[in-house]
Amino acid sequence: MAREVKLSHVESMLGELSYPIARETAASEFEDVTLLLADGERNLGELIADVPAEEFESNEELQSEINNVLPREAVGEPYQSEGEG
Repeated sequence: MAREVKLSHVESMLGELSYPIARETAASEFEDVTLLLADGERNLGELIADVPAEEFESNEELQSEINNVLPREAVGEPYQSEGEG
């Protein structure tokens, strides 16, 4: 059964893994997960497969690597800061 998770809640899902974990193993664990972004969606397993790291020591490290491969539109309007105003 396919699963969906919002980007803001992906950390809890990544926390279900046992670390350290290899990139291939993590990618296969989430091959059925659709990551819901501010503008569209992506397959979480495919995103993990695209990161350069071979292994992740922690949930935080994996989430950071995922954030680095997300498209700019994933978090909202390009070039806008949520901290302004």
